[in-house]
Amino acid sequence: MKRVLAVTLGILTAIGGFVDIGDLVASSLVGARFGFALVWVLLVGVVGICVYAEMAGRVAAVSGRPTFDIVRERLGPRVAFANLTGSFLVTLLTLAAELAGVALALELLSSVSYLLWIPAVTFAVWVVIWRTKFETMERIFGLAGLALIVFIVAVLHLDPSWGDMWQQVTHPEVPAGEGLPTYLYYGIALFASAMTPYEVFFFSSGGIEERWSREDLITERVNVFVGFPLGGLLALSIMTGSALVLHPEGIAVDHLSQVALPVVVSLGKVGLAFVLLGVFAATFGAALETSLSCGYTVAQFFGWSWGKTKAPRAAARFHLVVIVSLLVGAMLVLTGIDPIKVTEYSLVFAAVALPLTYLPILVVANDHEYMGEAVNGRLANTLGVVYLVVITAASLAALPLMFATKAGL
Repeated sequence: MKRVLAVTLGILTAIGGFVDIGDLVASSLVGARFGFALVWVLLVGVVGICVYAEMAGRVAAVSGRPTFDIVRERLGPRVAFANLTGSFLVTLLTLAAELAGVALALELLSSVSYLLWIPAVTFAVWVVIWRTKFETMERIFGLAGLALIVFIVAVLHLDPSWGDMWQQVTHPEVPAGEGLPTYLYYGIALFASAMTPYEVFFFSSGGIEERWSREDLITERVNVFVGFPLGGLLALSIMTGSALVLHPEGIAVDHLSQVALPVVVSLGKVGLAFVLLGVFAATFGAALETSLSCGYTVAQFFGWSWGKTKAPRAAARFHLVVIVSLLVGAMLVLTGIDPIKVTEYSLVFAAVALPLTYLPILVVANDHEYMGEAVNGRLANTLGVVYLVVITAASLAALPLMFATKAGL
């Protein structure tokens, strides 16, 4: 039972990584716009995050050191500071979008403008971080986010032609009217959503918060190989629902409310209730992840005392970074900027930062001095190198494609 409950760290990380506000809309948008033509990208991303999250979690469990501490040591202070700056800004942008996502879910429930909910949502996130135990936090929001399984139920209830779907997934084509650059741009955005750096920052730091050791490697791997594929499956079901319901009708997705349309068509008001619960839990969980990740990265880089499990007086600077990040994120949303676009842009910028995050993890996972007998095996190294090449290619192509397509327009 202890190991079953421990899986919630992976579930919370996966739901926050795959099914946050940007990914809810992005998965639905891609399904509505491209049908099943980009499913392969999501599947590639799920395998990739499993490969590197397992490495990061294993390094944390064996060495007792989190990801960004290792990044600083392996890349040197200057390069690591550049990585810190990029990763922090991307995570801060994502945090702003997650706060807006929670507020948008409340707007759908109450018909009160999401901007009026932002102060209350920001305060609630801070209270949960400040007062709730780490294990309680991850279990409540990780498990509540499973209400998004309603998308899987909705797809099954639509009773699609599985043969036709398989044909489209295995023989992807750029839809008529869409250019190859736009197709690749959204492909990179989907890939980056699966491989977002804050996922490994949160996951490895969370393992240390829970005091993982070598004896917890089984727990770590169960977290990775259950939690992350589950998050990917939820994202895939959202994309599938849009491809089945919205794509044939040519309906574009540009607001959170439209994400629920396939579930409403399939299951009615009961399905909508589950969607709203799942969206609230997933975006709130992602807000917790990103705000904590802001504190984790900065505190680990500068060698400060850090951790949600530590009393605020013992880790004052860590908690200060979390509070300031929440305030800045809230103020950014209150400017009226489109939260969905903010997250989409953050995914592209995250793609640029991917190599600097994952290269040190691969290096340390092969270091006998740190890892002993827990070093990478042949399969882990092969997949790690292959994905590092893919990550680098995505990093180099992200910004040129963003400018060439005017952010996918």
